Amino acid sequence: MLIREIILENFMSYEYARVSFQPGVNVICGPNGSGKSSMLLGISVALGQSYTERSRKLSDLIRWGKDQARVTLVLDNSLKGKRRPVPKISRDSIFLTRVLRRDGMYWFELGNRAATKSNVVRLLSKFGVNPDNMLIIMHQNMVEQFTVLSSQEKLRIVEAAVGFESYRRNVLKAQKKLGRALSQEESVGKLLESAEQTLSYWREQYDRYQQKKQLRMKRRFLQRELAWAEVSKREKAVSELKKHIQKEKNEVLRVESEAKSINSQLGEFEGKLEQLKAEWQKLLEERLTMERERAKQESNVSLARQALEETRLWAESRQEQVNGCLGEIKRLEAAMSEIQNPSDFKTQLVEIRVAYENLEKTWIQRFTIKNESLKGSIEDSSMQLGKLGTQVSDVQVKMDHLNLEMDSANNDFVDRKINLALLRYQGEILKKALEKLNKELQTSLADLREVVRKAEETGPQIVPMKSIVEILDEIRVTDGHLAALADVSEDIERMYESYSKLYLELKEKARLVAENREKALEEVKARMEAWRTVLRNLLEHVNLQYQRILSQAHAVAEVRLVDDNDIEAAGLEILVGFKGGKPVPLNMYTQSGGERTTATMTFLLALQQHVRSPFRAVDEYDIHMDPQNREIIANLLVSSVRGLNAQYLAITPSQVTFNEEDVHMITVQNVEGASLVSEVV
Repeated sequence: MLIREIILENFMSYEYARVSFQPGVNVICGPNGSGKSSMLLGISVALGQSYTERSRKLSDLIRWGKDQARVTLVLDNSLKGKRRPVPKISRDSIFLTRVLRRDGMYWFELGNRAATKSNVVRLLSKFGVNPDNMLIIMHQNMVEQFTVLSSQEKLRIVEAAVGFESYRRNVLKAQKKLGRALSQEESVGKLLESAEQTLSYWREQYDRYQQKKQLRMKRRFLQRELAWAEVSKREKAVSELKKHIQKEKNEVLRVESEAKSINSQLGEFEGKLEQLKAEWQKLLEERLTMERERAKQESNVSLARQALEETRLWAESRQEQVNGCLGEIKRLEAAMSEIQNPSDFKTQLVEIRVAYENLEKTWIQRFTIKNESLKGSIEDSSMQLGKLGTQVSDVQVKMDHLNLEMDSANNDFVDRKINLALLRYQGEILKKALEKLNKELQTSLADLREVVRKAEETGPQIVPMKSIVEILDEIRVTDGHLAALADVSEDIERMYESYSKLYLELKEKARLVAENREKALEEVKARMEAWRTVLRNLLEHVNLQYQRILSQAHAVAEVRLVDDNDIEAAGLEILVGFKGGKPVPLNMYTQSGGERTTATMTFLLALQQHVRSPFRAVDEYDIHMDPQNREIIANLLVSSVRGLNAQYLAITPSQVTFNEEDVHMITVQNVEGASLVSEVV
């Protein structure tokens, strides 16, 4: 049971009415226009329907002259075993109201609180009610409408009524998933094909980029090799400079050593020269002494000779004087005769003669002695001079020898001096050259350090295998190749990696999509099989019940599932044959109105035990039926609902007699434009 009571306020022909419903079958009867269908319409509106056969707008359902209408359903939420249909609401009754206003404002209320349509839908889902399913609530003319529905529509309505929608949803969901997988597979396939073509292009570009990269690496290596070749060149230059400096230092040491040796030799030569000079000086002094002695002797000889000459001259002079005196004496003697006193004169003359003769004798004696003395002295001096001449000659020889030695020593000394001067000059030149080389070495070392620093920036040290010229030539060739690849962008690697990644992702995605397709296909097959199985089982039971019920109306029938390999094309086909005819599809062209109504209601009755909604309703279910079929269907309606814990609302304008006692009769009449309800238990 779902609805305990309905309260209608200003709804269609009702000013105010409260109608209670019972479990089982509730029959609303009354003449046409009395308001029977309005009651079912009120239930539908309260349950959330927004479009009806009676009006295009809900505001048209408001009683004429009124601004607002209310329809309230008292829903049964009592315990069913240990739980309520709506566990969150602890009351036995739930008041569901829908308010309609003339200005077009409509809303729901749950327990006098405003609610949304989604709240109502969730609430009804707890009860298992879908008011939009015509097999749950079948309004006027829907019996006829059911027959004109396609087999696919019939099947969907049946699935919704018995709660098999989830099977269809599962299949459709799986098919949708499969469709998405197929679409995705196709899309991914196209993308993969496009990506493969794009990747092929970028692979070519990437190969060119790799070539460019290799060339750049080669160029960097060549730059590095060139840098370290420059380092090697400068190291060699520094090494050569160091060798040159060492050579110059060795030369300086050699020169200094030679200069020191010559300096030492000069000291020796100076000593030797001093010694020779001393010896020569000594010989010179000795010679000078000898020469002085010789000069003295020569002087003595000369003086002696001079004295001897002077003596001779004196002797001669004296001799001449004596001779003159003697001649004078003789003359005087000759003249003595003339002298008066010749005796005195003679005496004087004799005395003078004697004196002269004595003087001559003295002079001659003295001359002889002196002459002998001088001659002896001259002889002695001559002898001494001879000795001295020999000695002087010996000394001269020695001096000449010493002069030769001194000249030789002096020449050697001068040579050493010159060599020393040359060595000192050479040493100065070498020191200046060494200083210049050291400066050049410092410059070269600084240059080497700078070159090493720049080379280290290019990478760790390597041993150059080529000359600088060869490296430069190779760099020029590499630059030429790089110039040919100038159009290759740096983004190519990123693009290639991006497209490679995309391609691999697409490839992986294609694999996953293929797997998903297979899984989805398997899922579709499994769910289709589950859907087919439950529907076949359902229709098997419904078909037996349908055939059993229609047999009472002397008709043959069959309910079957068609095109069940395609859930979209699959449908429910109802076959019926009256008056001994073969079963043919139920439609508005083959059977009469009564036959269609009877066949439709029979199908509804056959389906009742499988419908999960606790509330079902049908309006004018017996339209076009003959009295016999009307009675059969009425009693079958009661018997089919018994024991199902279901609430059935049947509306009929006919006077129907029910054999069963558990039927709740509700009579509706229209009095002066207002519907009035009376209950007959």
